[in-house]
Amino acid sequence: MLKTKITKLPKSQVEIEGELEASVFEGYFTAALKKLGENVEIDGFRRGKIPENVLISKIPESHILQEMADMALSEHYPKILEDNKIDAISRPEVSITKLARKNPLGFKIKTAIVPAILLPDYKDIAKSILRSDLRNPKRSDLEVTEKDVEDAIIDIRKSRAPKKHMATPPETSPSKGEEGKTPELELPEFNDEFVKALGPFADVEDFKTKLRENIKLEKENKHREKTRLAIIEKIIEESKMDMPEILIEIELDKILYRMESDITQMGLKFEDYLKHLNKTKDDLRKEFRIDAEKKAKLGLILNEIAKIEKITADPAQVEKEVAHILEHYKDADPERARMHASNVLTNEKIFQFLESQ
Repeated sequence: MLKTKITKLPKSQVEIEGELEASVFEGYFTAALKKLGENVEIDGFRRGKIPENVLISKIPESHILQEMADMALSEHYPKILEDNKIDAISRPEVSITKLARKNPLGFKIKTAIVPAILLPDYKDIAKSILRSDLRNPKRSDLEVTEKDVEDAIIDIRKSRAPKKHMATPPETSPSKGEEGKTPELELPEFNDEFVKALGPFADVEDFKTKLRENIKLEKENKHREKTRLAIIEKIIEESKMDMPEILIEIELDKILYRMESDITQMGLKFEDYLKHLNKTKDDLRKEFRIDAEKKAKLGLILNEIAKIEKITADPAQVEKEVAHILEHYKDADPERARMHASNVLTNEKIFQFLESQ
């Protein structure tokens, strides 16, 4: 019924060459003719109710054959992938090699597939980096000093200081030594009244205690992110895979989309921004290619680790996160939100697993 030959190509692609036998292909004729007939208008007939013999005389045979081929391949392509255990990740490139009535349908399909990944000993890499981190004398950076607290308090007082517009009287002009000087801010007094206005704080000491906790948490989070980055970069460096071009292109699209959104939110036109840089979108794609490839590899590696270690997101947590997304983004697609939440929560569990080494 269906003969296929699978050829592996470079960059994690496969070519499927096949032939669908004549009798099976011919079976799509009536359905293809009916579908094309839905858009045909002929005087004396209601649309969609035109007899077959009339439609055959009005629709070119080449159009009918192309519709038959589209119908046949849309039905058989998923079966080909399933039967040959092909994990396709891109839109297939289809070329028809034989197309005629009462003849087999010949075709070639090229598609990118999930690459085979040869992972290093990721547990050992995580263990080694974590062990080295514990011996690092810079871990003292995680301690919260009095200077950290005082600097944070000064920043908060500066943010709450009244902004004064100091004007120079018309009859006087600033002396040479005063030019370019910024007048000092008159900082509000740091007392119980001030901290109570900031939030639910009992007094200055209570505020300082909570501020110290927040600074410590922020330092720990930054340190954790730095350690995670070191672990994953080493795993990426030692992993082997034949990266499909399509995945790099998808990551490049995401990078440029985020960049364009950020520029637009600032009230600027992306085209003007590019002119200012004296660059084109293609220039940016070349610049960000290494970052995009790294992100694509990261996604594949995390998926592979999750598969090997049987790590999945907790369904209850996923639903909670989806509810949170839909509450804040009313137009968000629930299914996309679910995929995003599941992906983020699974990745967090993978990193926690690596950190537990």
